[in-house]
Amino acid sequence: MAPPRKHDSDVILDAARTLVLGEGPRAASVAAIAAASGAPVGTLYHRFGNRNGVLTEAWLRALARFQAGVLAAAAESDPVAAGVAMVRAAIHFGRELPDDARLLLSLRPSDLLDGGPDDAFQSRLTGMNAPLIDHLRRIARDLTGHDGDREIDAVSRAVVDLPYAALRRHAHAPTLPTWLDDDIAAAARTLLESCRV
Repeated sequence: MAPPRKHDSDVILDAARTLVLGEGPRAASVAAIAAASGAPVGTLYHRFGNRNGVLTEAWLRALARFQAGVLAAAAESDPVAAGVAMVRAAIHFGRELPDDARLLLSLRPSDLLDGGPDDAFQSRLTGMNAPLIDHLRRIARDLTGHDGDREIDAVSRAVVDLPYAALRRHAHAPTLPTWLDDDIAAAARTLLESCRV
């Protein structure tokens, strides 16, 4: 059995995220991440390859955490209930993991990475997003009988755009307002119901 890792990857990724959010992407050098996390520079290079590797993992970890809740919520069989549950899960993510939400809301991978995302990153991102797109397609099909671009766009306005805009508006507040969940869920429900044939 392999010995336990001396420096926890989550501590390293948290340090990178804190540097990026506090001082901007350029502040997150390998040396700065190592100093902030307490992990040796060599550990960062060994585990993540380079600066881009650390920042890629921090961003994708935030996305995976977001998607875990949203995808679990999408299991509702009724399409409106599924969409509303996904919206509530998105707001819950913003409340429970505000730093991860801020990272996703304020920075694109191209803002973080030297040279921009590579093909491997794009492939991982496409794979991670595929289940979410499948749920949006299913909701559109169940509501409208179709899953074309227009129908998916209508569902996305309710399920993706509304919570994104609300979280972005409140991203730098100390906490999200307690009424936000119900307000955004009600707005999403109205939009989704308007799509039902």
